[in-house]
Amino acid sequence: MKPLPTPSTPSADRRRFLAALTSTAAWAAVPAQAQATDPATRTAARIVIAGAGAAGLAAASRLATRLKGAKITVIDARKAHYYQPGFTLVASGIKPAGYVTTATSDYLPNGVEWIQASVAEFDPEGNKVVTDGGQSVPYDFLMVATGLKLDYAAIPGMDTNLIGQNGLGSIYHSPEGALATWGALSAFADKGGVAVFSRPSTEMKCAGAPLKYAFITDDHLRRRGNRSKAEVVYNAHNKAFFGVPIVSEKVRMLFNDRGIKTHTERVLQSIDLGKRIATFSTPTGTAEQPYDFINVIPPMRAPDAVRQSALPWKEGPFAADGWVEVDRGSLRHKRFPNVFAVGDIAGVPKGKTAASVKWQVPVAVDHLLADIEGRTSTEVYDGYTSCPLITRLGRAMLIEFDYKDNLTPSFPGVIAPLEELWVSWVMKTMALKPTYISMLRGRA
Repeated sequence: MKPLPTPSTPSADRRRFLAALTSTAAWAAVPAQAQATDPATRTAARIVIAGAGAAGLAAASRLATRLKGAKITVIDARKAHYYQPGFTLVASGIKPAGYVTTATSDYLPNGVEWIQASVAEFDPEGNKVVTDGGQSVPYDFLMVATGLKLDYAAIPGMDTNLIGQNGLGSIYHSPEGALATWGALSAFADKGGVAVFSRPSTEMKCAGAPLKYAFITDDHLRRRGNRSKAEVVYNAHNKAFFGVPIVSEKVRMLFNDRGIKTHTERVLQSIDLGKRIATFSTPTGTAEQPYDFINVIPPMRAPDAVRQSALPWKEGPFAADGWVEVDRGSLRHKRFPNVFAVGDIAGVPKGKTAASVKWQVPVAVDHLLADIEGRTSTEVYDGYTSCPLITRLGRAMLIEFDYKDNLTPSFPGVIAPLEELWVSWVMKTMALKPTYISMLRGRA
């Protein structure tokens, strides 16, 4: 694999932005106790957090800081913690595989119990969860932060053991899968051929990832002088390329400018890994697409334990895949008021990104604390979602929006959301991880 070229670094707004970046890193290094300003509330409440991903750890850290005497229990079997926003960077040759992996224990606050098991059963009527080891864990409050399930089995012919081989990539699978995907992409960029990209028809985490990987592939081909030898094809699952109309149109224009071929209303149905043929459903039937490289993104659904419980929506757009039925403003369950859901598992119109977790968790935690403290919370999650959309190596668009599809830029005057900027690239590749770690520790 060829080394990644160093991008140029324009000087416009550079000093101001790097100063802000330095400040962010310094803030992330400050101990949580030094940053806490609200006095702790005494309580004997039992709080169970199902899941130790970004949302679960962030919630645990905030609750541990704000409560004294509470029994806070985190349930998750995985010892490794994955910085999932970095998977695309690994799969693009920008970061090493180790960049995205740390230990869950690094972020667990003192005094929080960690049960290293998976939740096998949610019983909101009985106010308890049951682990896959048979342990029953009662609660007064439940925070569901399980993340989601990558349903590769829903694609006939798919074999995750073959990621990295014979032109097969999948950036979502794992750190190892992301690294293997980079190997397959790099080999493709050396030769050219047909590269195929798509996204599932289900809700998914970081819906911009399939787009940015198509852009990155295009750029790698250009840097190696092989763009004329390649066809890059993007298949949209509906008639748009992104859920925010103005962003979708910008992506369409960029695809057209880069010569990326597009199809709409195409969803991957099956794949023949030996023949390198992907079959897509279309409004008029099925269509076969030969490929030399393909990035497979599976359907994404709630984990089985959630889907088989009383927690999911019973009707509406979030029912089929088992997303938890919560009020979109408070993240509180609509039928079980002592249950909250944050992160990917929450059945809300937006919000399946790490940046969304940063805004969701404080809202849900404040509503939970309000119940304990006998007050009413006025905190509301407005659907904030962020997508640093890489459009070429060294350039990105920092797309931020809410439930109403309004663009909500965090750095007006410095970062224009629909412009391909170096500073947005730096945000994605340098600044976001320190902020993410700060979030896990309850400080962001």
